[in-house]
Amino acid sequence: MNSITEKTIDISDILRGKMGSKAKFVPSPLVKWLKHIVHQDEVNKYLWDSRHLTGVEWLEDCMRYLDMTLEIVGKENLPDKDDGKLYTFVSNHPLGGEDGVALGAVIGRHYDGRFCYLVNDLLMNLPGLAPLCIPINKTGSQSRSFPAMVEAGFRSDNHMLMFPAGLCSRRINGEIRDLPWKKTFITKSVETHRDVVPIHFGGRNSDFFYTLANVCKALGIKFNIAMLFLVDEMYKNVHKSFRIAIGKPIPWQTFDKSRTPAQWAQYVQDEVYKL
Repeated sequence: MNSITEKTIDISDILRGKMGSKAKFVPSPLVKWLKHIVHQDEVNKYLWDSRHLTGVEWLEDCMRYLDMTLEIVGKENLPDKDDGKLYTFVSNHPLGGEDGVALGAVIGRHYDGRFCYLVNDLLMNLPGLAPLCIPINKTGSQSRSFPAMVEAGFRSDNHMLMFPAGLCSRRINGEIRDLPWKKTFITKSVETHRDVVPIHFGGRNSDFFYTLANVCKALGIKFNIAMLFLVDEMYKNVHKSFRIAIGKPIPWQTFDKSRTPAQWAQYVQDEVYKL
């Protein structure tokens, strides 16, 4: 069966889901352009070809599809999978796609698939990824159930993999780095006694992507237009090698009252960029 009749990603459906009856007012040339930008046919063909895979197996297959090579530094810092503890893995988010796939594959393989992501809800459209995800609505109004989903993840028997910036990196004052990290991973890791493992993922998107994001910000455009180009950026990054640096776990007791949770989040973010 071909990708046209077996669509997993359908821009028209997604627009209807996000916009309801207003979706019909989106001009058809714009819809066609969106399908091109998100590589709808290519992505659907891959998702159809890999439909028998889920979880870590799907992530590893996705890495093969994108022809990604990883150079992992500090792998010995990954805690032993049988030490009886649960961890929060936090990383910068330079790419918005492959970084999540690659880190999920590395951590998933090391911990026998016992981890879950906090990801935006568009990724929930990927059937192979869905079993590993606790969805966060990043495209509409923040879901009322968000605190409950975060709570469920941290109270589960899974390790957590998070990108605390929420969005992928931007160019800020000429430097490509994450926006300030949100404090949730600090407060929840302390609550649930999880040590935090800092990870730095080396990589970048195109100059076009960063310029677009900054122009939209300057114009005060609320909708994250740059996110629409993340699949296009992913295809620009095929056949590339990426460096992953894993730091030593930071004990949860470190995050005491001497700083606010937001200040501790900034501290961990700074540590990540030293790796």
